[in-house]
Parts: sequence; C-alpha cells; structure tokens
Amino acid sequence: MREFFKRFAPYLVGYKREFVFVFIGIILVAITTALSAYLVQPILDDIFINKDIEKLELLPYLIIIVYTLKGVGRYVQTYFTNHIGQDIVRKIRDLMLQNLLNLDLEFFNKNRVGELISRITNDINRIQIAVSNYIAEFIREILTIMALVVVVIYQSPKLAFFGLIVMPLALYPLSRLAKRVKKLSYQSQSKISDLTAKLSEIFHNVEIIKANSAENFEKKKFSRENQQFFKINMKSVKVSELVSPFMEFIGSIAIATVIVMGGMEVIEGNLSVGSFFSFLTALFMLYTPIKRISSIYNKMQDAIAASERIFDLINLKPKIKSGDEKLTKINKIVFNNVNLNYDKKEALKNINLNIKRGEVVALVGDSGGGKSSLINLIIRFYESSNGEILINNNIIKNYDLNSLRDKISIVTQRVFIFNDTIAKNVAYSNEIDEDRIKEALKLANATEFIESLADGIETKLDEFGVNLSGGQRQRIAIARAIYKNPEILILDEATSALDNLSEASIQENLKEFIKDKIVFIIAHRLNSIKLADRVLFFKNGEIKCSGSEEELMRECEEFQRLNITK
Repeated sequence: MREFFKRFAPYLVGYKREFVFVFIGIILVAITTALSAYLVQPILDDIFINKDIEKLELLPYLIIIVYTLKGVGRYVQTYFTNHIGQDIVRKIRDLMLQNLLNLDLEFFNKNRVGELISRITNDINRIQIAVSNYIAEFIREILTIMALVVVVIYQSPKLAFFGLIVMPLALYPLSRLAKRVKKLSYQSQSKISDLTAKLSEIFHNVEIIKANSAENFEKKKFSRENQQFFKINMKSVKVSELVSPFMEFIGSIAIATVIVMGGMEVIEGNLSVGSFFSFLTALFMLYTPIKRISSIYNKMQDAIAASERIFDLINLKPKIKSGDEKLTKINKIVFNNVNLNYDKKEALKNINLNIKRGEVVALVGDSGGGKSSLINLIIRFYESSNGEILINNNIIKNYDLNSLRDKISIVTQRVFIFNDTIAKNVAYSNEIDEDRIKEALKLANATEFIESLADGIETKLDEFGVNLSGGQRQRIAIARAIYKNPEILILDEATSALDNLSEASIQENLKEFIKDKIVFIIAHRLNSIKLADRVLFFKNGEIKCSGSEEELMRECEEFQRLNITK
C-alpha cells in the first residue's frame, strides 16, 4: 500500500485547489456523520422524554442542515477526486505510451501486441478506480471513524472499550485476506492480457482462419483461456467477499456485548436512554466505514497489482541510446568488421562495406541471409555486436537517433497503412503539402488509381488499407518514402506486389529522385535491382560476392544458382 502511494505521489503535484475542495468535502462528510449520531441523544432525552417544545421546533432544521451539508460534502469530494484521478490516469497513459514508443524494436518483437494494449487499457482502468475513488474514500472513512469514535467515547468511555476492541482484533485476518486478493489480482490481470493478445492475434489473422475453416479451432483455444480467467476471478470474489461476513460476525459480538452492558447501565441510572441510543447509533454507524475500509483495502490490492505491471513498463529503458551530435548530411556509410547477434543466433559476421552518396546498392540472397539485418543496423533498430558503423567517418552511435532516422525512408514488403486519408498517409508525421503529395504519388505511379477515387487524396483508407489492393498499398508506401525526401532510401521488397510494367515505370520515375541519395534495394527478382550500381550477395550472414549484376552473373556461382526470376 505504501509503495502504491509512493509511486503516485509525484503525479499529485499541481492539484492544490482540487485537494482543498476534496478535504473540505471529506471533513464535511465525517463531521456531519458524527453529528447525525450525536443528535439521537437530544431527540430521545430532550424531546421524547423531557418533552422540550423549543428543541422539537429547532431540531428538524438542524437535521436538514446536517444531511444537506453531508450530501454537498460527498458531492464535492467525489467530483474533485474523480477530476484528480482521471487526470492522473490520463497522464500515466500518455507517459506509458511515450515510454513504450521509445523502447527498442527488439522489445516489440519479444512482447505480444495484445498484452501491451491490455496494460495500457485494462491495467490503467484498474488503477483509475483506485486513484479516482478508493484513496479519497479511504481517507473519508478514516476521518468518519475518528469522528464517530469521539461520539462513542464521549457518550460512554466504559462501553466504548467493549465496542471498539474488535477493531485491532480484525486487523490480522484482514491483512491475510488482502495478500491473497493481491496475488489473485495479479493472476487475473496476466490472464486478461493473454485474452487480449489472443483476440488481437485472431482479428489480425482472420483471413487465414477463414481460409482454413478454423473458426471453431480458434474459438476453443480462446474458450480455454476465458474459462481460466473466469476461475481466477471467482477465486478473487470468494476471498474478497469474505470481508463483509467476517466483519458482520465480529461486529455482532461487540454490539451484543454493548447492548447487554449498556442496558444494565441505563437500568442502574448510570446512563440516560438518549446517551445510550446515541452511543449505539454511533457504534452501528461506525461499523459501516470499518467494513468499507476493509473492502477498499482488498480492492486496492487489485490496483496495487496493476500499478506494478504498469510501472514495470514505465521504468523500462531502451538499450539503444541516442547520441548527442546532429546529423546534417550523409556522404558515406562504412562498415568495419561488423557482427550482429540476435540472442545466440549470428545474423551478420565480418561485414566490411563502403557506400557513398549517389550509390544504389542491391542486397540479394537466400531468406535469412542477413539482408534485412544490415538495414536494421543502419536505421539502428539493433546495435552491432562487434565492429563499427561510421557515417561521415563518425561512429553512428554518436548521432542523435531522431536526426539519423529523419534522413532515412524505408519501404518494406509489409506495408503499413493508417486509418486516415491518403494525403495524411503519404505525409505521415510531416506537414501536409498537397503539391508535394501529388508529386510523390506521381513518382510512385499511383496518380491514376487515386484520381479514379471520388475523394482523390482525401479518400479515407480503412484499417491496414484493406480497401486497396496489395499493389496500391505498396505505391502509397513508396510515395510516403519519397515525400520524406530522405538521404537514405531503403526499398525492402517494396515492389513485390506490382507487375513488371508498374515496377519498371516506378524505377524510371525514381532515376532522377535518387541521384544524390544512398539507396538500398532488397529483392529476389532481377527486375527489382535494375537501378543498382552494385549487388551484394548474402549467405549465412556474410557477403559472399560483390560487384555489378553482370560481374556476379559471370563470377559468382552462388548468385548464378539463386532462383531469381525475370
């Protein structure tokens, strides 16, 4: 519990005005609750027994004022605690996404998308209730207990001892229940992450599921996970709901004892009827906030477990560090004895390269040969295990990451389309310039099909661009890379969905555009590497052959054997 407050303490700064209103509301509720119990004494002693007409006329107004203030206090406290809680959760959700986006690509390759979504949505929602409601309710109920204890002790210190002894006795079993609830809450949140990840996988792969008539197969897999989630939740309910009957039992013993002893005090004339019933009312009212605190404490365990999962992600740091130097212009890239390992797998070994501005380099070879790994090092998705990569004779690690990536455009075989207009997809993260967008689309050979659309470049694309063909999506992606006007252009199977004629047209259009750039082309078709000045043949993480296409066809046996189709 202490760790939970410690985690969120820094986020509470800046809400002074709101906290003032929260505490005004809490104090009003606590005081008026105690007053409503105290008023039982004058109602019985002065009005019903002593028949005091003046107090009978005054008391209704007091009751109305007390309960009105109690209602106002509860409203003020609830509104402003929700304002604080909702705003803190908003900030944490933003911070969480910002930190995740700053993590390395390796992190996303090792973690399921659905689980990350679950942490940003489901886990956050669990702490939202705690921050918005539970904390303020906890403070309110504590102050209410304190105010009611004052009334109880004021009316009869002797009876107060027997009535309040139950409070410390209940602490140990309640703390054991809370630990069990926290453990189950952690399991529940892990399982909902599994469910979200499974749903994400199903919806992303629905085409292959339907093509294989695997609907029932996937449904059964999901049902097994769902059943486990149900069982964990029911265990949590079983444990957490033990608090209420336990407190009812303990409280009933205390109240029964007080009634017997208090009755004797009234009979013997040591205590007035009004004082006894005021005491008894306060005691009855006292057990309500005690039960609420016990319940809140157990429910807080759910939020504590969620906060641990959330801050595990917030506290993660990227392994790839940004340098301090700004990259202004790229003149050459040099690889000196570069190796790259993915965990224990060797992806690249002994790579030596010197690439100058204006050069087009094609990377070919078997799948898994190391082509994409080389690109990952240039864009710094991964760090080399050994050796050095230099840009303009300066180690690549010294450059600011954003200034490096701002100079690189990459088009992969897996095309990324956002649920937005064509214009915003092409200009993605940059300012929109319609003339430049149209020019980029023209170079990508996309003008004809876009002009046939009713809204042209303002046509909104569906999620993943499903309202476009594969070739159309690729042309949008190529246009996006062109619009950025990079110094390094990477085309990784960028035209794999296009016919030979469309591909040749794009290549012709790009000749002028790439004159002063460094271009990398990853391809399996000879047609795709026609622009290349140099071809590098990769196998098992090594560059086996290097030269022009004609030279490799003459001198490189492995290149000759490679099944490259025209």
